[in-house]
Amino acid sequence: MRTDSPQTIFRKDYTPPSYLVETVELGFDLDPARTIVANRVTMRHNPDSKNRDIVLHGEDIELVAIRMNGTELNPGQYILGATTLTIKGAPLNVVLEIETLCAPQDNTTLSGLYVSNGSFYTQCEAEGFRRITYFPDRPDVMAVYTVMLRADKEKYPVLLSNGNLVEEGTLPDGRHYAKWEDPFKKPSYLFALVAARLVCQEERYTLKSGREVLLQVWVEDGNLDKTDYAMQSLKNSIRWDEERWGLELDLDRFMIVAVGDFNMGAMENKGLNIFNTKFVLANPATATDVDYAGIEAVVGHEYFHNWTGNRVTCRDWFQLSLKEGLTVFRDQEFSADMIGTDSGRAVTRIDQVRTLRQAQYPEDAGPMAHPVRPDSFVEINNFYTVTVYEKGAEVVRMYLTLLGRDAFRKGMDLYFARHDGQAVTCDDFRQAMADASGRDLSQFERWYSQAGTPVVTATSTYDAENQVYELTLAQQCPPTPGQPTKLPFHIPVAFGLLGAQGSDLPLNADGDTTLILELMGEREVFRFEGIAEQPVPSLLRGFSAPVILEYPYTDEELVHLFRHDSDPVNRWEAGQRLAMSRLLDLTAAVQQGAGLELDYGFIAAQRALLLDDTLDAAFREQALILPSESVVADRMEVVDPRAIHTARQFMRKTIATVLRSELLNAYAANDTPGEYSPDAVSAGKRGLKNLALAYLCAAPDEHVLTLAFRQFEGATNMTDRASALVALIHTGANVDAQLEAFYQQFDGEALVIDKWFAMQAGAPNTDVARVRELMQHPSFTLKTPNRARSLLFSFCNGNPAQFHAPDGSGYEFWAEHVIKLNALNPQVAARLARSMDRWRRYDPALQVHMRTALERVAAAPKLSNDVLEVVSKALSN
Repeated sequence: MRTDSPQTIFRKDYTPPSYLVETVELGFDLDPARTIVANRVTMRHNPDSKNRDIVLHGEDIELVAIRMNGTELNPGQYILGATTLTIKGAPLNVVLEIETLCAPQDNTTLSGLYVSNGSFYTQCEAEGFRRITYFPDRPDVMAVYTVMLRADKEKYPVLLSNGNLVEEGTLPDGRHYAKWEDPFKKPSYLFALVAARLVCQEERYTLKSGREVLLQVWVEDGNLDKTDYAMQSLKNSIRWDEERWGLELDLDRFMIVAVGDFNMGAMENKGLNIFNTKFVLANPATATDVDYAGIEAVVGHEYFHNWTGNRVTCRDWFQLSLKEGLTVFRDQEFSADMIGTDSGRAVTRIDQVRTLRQAQYPEDAGPMAHPVRPDSFVEINNFYTVTVYEKGAEVVRMYLTLLGRDAFRKGMDLYFARHDGQAVTCDDFRQAMADASGRDLSQFERWYSQAGTPVVTATSTYDAENQVYELTLAQQCPPTPGQPTKLPFHIPVAFGLLGAQGSDLPLNADGDTTLILELMGEREVFRFEGIAEQPVPSLLRGFSAPVILEYPYTDEELVHLFRHDSDPVNRWEAGQRLAMSRLLDLTAAVQQGAGLELDYGFIAAQRALLLDDTLDAAFREQALILPSESVVADRMEVVDPRAIHTARQFMRKTIATVLRSELLNAYAANDTPGEYSPDAVSAGKRGLKNLALAYLCAAPDEHVLTLAFRQFEGATNMTDRASALVALIHTGANVDAQLEAFYQQFDGEALVIDKWFAMQAGAPNTDVARVRELMQHPSFTLKTPNRARSLLFSFCNGNPAQFHAPDGSGYEFWAEHVIKLNALNPQVAARLARSMDRWRRYDPALQVHMRTALERVAAAPKLSNDVLEVVSKALSN
């Protein structure tokens, strides 16, 4: 057990940097075992600070020499701590020259400068730059960078860094060099370099202003055929940002580099975005529709950071959502606009809501709950969370909902005009929105400072004689760690009323059928006159706020909304509510040993939607997907994973049996013969077809199994091939031959082999013993995050019935591999550790095993701050 107490960083303790950096000149002599880094920094005392001490951060690097204003310093003139180098009482103007050594080949953390497949890459967000050189590694220190890279020309023919290439040449010792200048000030977390043997797809692209820029997508040799979609997504992103926001690419070139070993999805380094290969490489044979959508979204996200994150950045890491929440909102809008239809926008919105419910709501209700703008942290890497990203995006979306599109755009314009080139706060963004719109947004600040998911309780009355409808809304937010009581939020509730025939009823004299109600107090009443008939309320349209809505809908009212609501998100929501109530009842019946039944009223509603050809296939697919086992668990006071799984499987089997002919017809009607295209219509059809196959395989007969085997063998794209194989695996049929054929066909395609591991890890009959067998496969390694996620994370997070085995074997496996990963890559280990942070909600018998596993991890020697923070909070009360 660690006896030291890791330092907790508090937002309230922020102080400005004592010294500001004006220029940074970096020289790299790149060698896997011994890289020399020369760092020349021009600094000046910050007039906003009374402190004259220079504090530089450094981690896992060797200090060779340090000079200040031309004079070499001896050890008595600075203080070298475990993670800092301090020069006390420095002059007002300083030029520091620092030489350090690091060993990139030994850096398994993949933070800082590291080697992957024999090439050099960097990842400096959040605090990786300090693993390269001593520096004031904080986001509010912004400077102009010049970088000289030197390396063996044969081994590393491509040398890249931020900004613009200004010089390159050959050196006499078999090496070569490249000099890069970034003309824009940036914090150290946006620094990047790549030295590798790569090939690229490149295009000259003309901006709306007429300026021509160079776009490049760099990949390892053999992957060039998988870069077209990433390049097209980049061009679409550039054009969209110009047209929607008036924001232009500011550099002469923009580069994307794909690497297989990467902790995150991608990184927005200024002009040199480094990506996980998962979000770059795609062709029909290797990538699914989901992969293509992910590439478009992530390419857009990282490009949009050029303004929301790079040109305007965070003052400190507590403000992380200032860039991430805002940029997630921007990439969500981009993806929706790329589809270009109202139904397409609705489908993307449903995806976003599902993510919130499956991942963010549980985080809000667990020991790691934190506000969108956290108040404290031990390890900042633990706060790259769905709360900061997805809930942060919802906060930005609420500005749009409250202010309207035009005023929101004015707020964005004002934000850039005020803060370009600055490191600022969430409050600065909110103030720009308030000033541009003339709205008082002071109460809205609570979305940043209060954790937890607000619960909005709605009740209504209808006075038929006077044609008056009254809606009462009340709000409360449950306690979260460190915040036992909450003040009322400013909640926009998009609201409509449906009549008996399913049409929207006018809500005012202007004929509006959707209004934005602003709930600001603990309880408020909204009155509507001229309502000519008993209505059914459609509440929180478009999911207008990230809240839990409670309203006493009857089944008849939900079926009415499911069939008629003009708001597609609420139409989907009505179906989810119908399914959830039955899943909870079935789970209770499983626990009680009672017989299981599914009413045919629910199935009839599903049949009507499945047969409604006026609806896009993509929407019908979304509406027919049952709530996940994790979402069901979130609705239970005491979680019983195996009972939930049994209930959901029974429900799927019953639907498959009763709707067999309709599902077979949907399967046939939504085939997409011919050349593969990832467009929204084709992807929607494949989605509905493969959902129909998955349902049918829940109650398989010989005909269904033949369909699935035939699809697997004859598939012309990865979407259909993988969907068929997953469906077959879940039937329990013997698919050893198909799994081996799949592996042999795609051996060497790392991203496809990730899929191969993941589809087995998530199968209902895959227990811990089987996962251990898969870990012995020659293609498995813990050192590559994608591969570790494909097997370990898919099992621990995606197979709850097996992970939560009554004998505790899943928890023993989890503890063993959190400890192993902690020694290799603490960021990945901490994310796996999150699988157990809500252990107190489970059946008491499971809790005993879970606590033992958590305590085993907590007692492990040399535990990183990343993992220690997670398990400590989980074990605390």
